[in-house]
Amino acid sequence: MNYQKVLEEIRDEVEPILKKGKIADYIPALKRVDPSHFAISLSLLDGRTFGIGDVDFKFSIQSISKVFTYSMAVSLFGEALHKRVGHEPSGNPFNSLVQLEYEKGIPRNPFINAGAIVITDMLNSKYKAKTFDKILDFIKSVSNNQNINYDKEVALSEAEFGYRNMALINMMKSFKNIKNNVDDIMDIYTKQCSISMSSRELSSAMLFLANHGIDTTTNTQYLTSSQAKRVNSLMLTCGHYDASGDFAFRVGLPGKSGVGGGIVAIVPEKMGICVWSPRLNLQGNSLAGTKALELFTTKTGLSIF
Repeated sequence: MNYQKVLEEIRDEVEPILKKGKIADYIPALKRVDPSHFAISLSLLDGRTFGIGDVDFKFSIQSISKVFTYSMAVSLFGEALHKRVGHEPSGNPFNSLVQLEYEKGIPRNPFINAGAIVITDMLNSKYKAKTFDKILDFIKSVSNNQNINYDKEVALSEAEFGYRNMALINMMKSFKNIKNNVDDIMDIYTKQCSISMSSRELSSAMLFLANHGIDTTTNTQYLTSSQAKRVNSLMLTCGHYDASGDFAFRVGLPGKSGVGGGIVAIVPEKMGICVWSPRLNLQGNSLAGTKALELFTTKTGLSIF
């Protein structure tokens, strides 16, 4: 298949909607990103790569980081972690407080903000002061790239304006589902969301999930096949918040979005994908990015369905 030709067709077809949607302006540092950026990157298990647009421009991965921290937690804690974080779709916005209170501080899944914060708390119980370094090291390892870091400006901006996240963690603390110091956990959480990566780096970082938990470049096993299945199934059912069903309906791949405009996805046993376009739809997912992935699976037939 001529993947480069497919990507060129997709770019031409999404160009009319690149100016639609709204950038994530509630985080001031993200508001300054040029909304005209667009990129698609493919990393295949056989080592080939394809891309179009701003594939080497680094952006804030935001909630895509939840895929990495959840993968770490699955490897460390196995099924026991789901006593503190569920594995069902929420059907609510990513920062909803209502469901969390009703369900006594147990987040529905690890890909909404509350769930990811609990995952960070669990990692902190394991790694203490080294937690963020461990998260960053894991991402560097699965990316085979030691030049990945976080954006301090974005982290400070998130910390300053993260009132809703502070409400979430304090509510969970009141239900005894946060075990460590609240400020310490939020510092780690804002840093992990502020990690900067390019679409090329992110598509490569997804390969271990496309290959039953094994990195094809180094032959390192990060997850068992069963654990990788858990991560991928949650990306499919929960990776796009209250638009997860629509994403599965239109795209048909396990994927995870971030309000920085990135979306990662995997085609099992074939490739990792990342698209980036900063303008978001009403649910906080990249508008043009979602359409680009829909076009990709339609043109290639590479849906899991």
